[in-house]
Amino acid sequence: MPSSPAHAPADPRTPPPTATSAASLEHWSEAGRTGMEAFYALATEDYRQLATAVDWAAELTRVAAGRDAVRLLDVACGSGKFPAALLARPAVRALAGALTVHTDLLDPSAFSLAEARGQLQPPFVGAADHECTLQELAVPEGGYDVVWSLHGLYAVPAEEVPAAMRRFAEAVAPGGLGVIAQATGQSHYLVFDEVFRRSFDPSGSRVPYSTVEQLVAGLAGCGVTAEGPTLRYETSVAREDRATAEGFLQRCAFDDTVSLDQMLADPQVGAYLRSCERGDRWVFSHEVRLVTTRPVATAPQPTAAAQAEVQA
Repeated sequence: MPSSPAHAPADPRTPPPTATSAASLEHWSEAGRTGMEAFYALATEDYRQLATAVDWAAELTRVAAGRDAVRLLDVACGSGKFPAALLARPAVRALAGALTVHTDLLDPSAFSLAEARGQLQPPFVGAADHECTLQELAVPEGGYDVVWSLHGLYAVPAEEVPAAMRRFAEAVAPGGLGVIAQATGQSHYLVFDEVFRRSFDPSGSRVPYSTVEQLVAGLAGCGVTAEGPTLRYETSVAREDRATAEGFLQRCAFDDTVSLDQMLADPQVGAYLRSCERGDRWVFSHEVRLVTTRPVATAPQPTAAAQAEVQA
């Protein structure tokens, strides 16, 4: 792992951040570590679900097509929880020595880039850092063999989704693999965001989180197919574990100024949380699409999405 990873330039045409993306950046910081840890007490399951849904070792080997190295772009890498989940899979770890995955990390947060870099172990080897959003990325010549974004594009405002999806499609090299995992509009992250904004953002300064439905629509004009299964699962926290519950919910909203007591007392947010009660726990329902993208002209091949459907 390089001690000083390269920083690739971003597209200089940088749109101003929205209140939502600014709040996200504020929380992806050392000051937000406690909340981040509370969030991942539940959200690590998101990445475990994705890591077990597909034979990723086989996918990486297929994309390599006999080569001993591939290039990967991890879009909105966050804290690197997806590579960490993959490294818990023996078949992925066993690729080390036979296949090197040169990994570029993309995130507008320098803190996240550093955190994610620390998670990489063979076969993943750190390459360049891109401290920018997806829509600002200057795609390097030749693109990437694999581009993925796993629960990373919620803060992309609706008007920027088409540009972000064009850049995503452009980044995937011919014959490569693109993967997006994002929650549907019926999933906890999106439902909670909606009720929270109604109650605690009356001025409407925060933009809604993007849904997977919006991302797939944004891919429609990009010359790629976009298909894949929906994963359904639950995460939970004991109602007596108020610190973890509060930290998780505050991170879901990127707002640590509203306490759990305030959420419970609010008519809309409180009603939602009561609907999540199951015995002595809060149980949150997740519905996530695992979308594989490939150029339309590419001959049909077994896809990551198809493998997940077989395993479902």
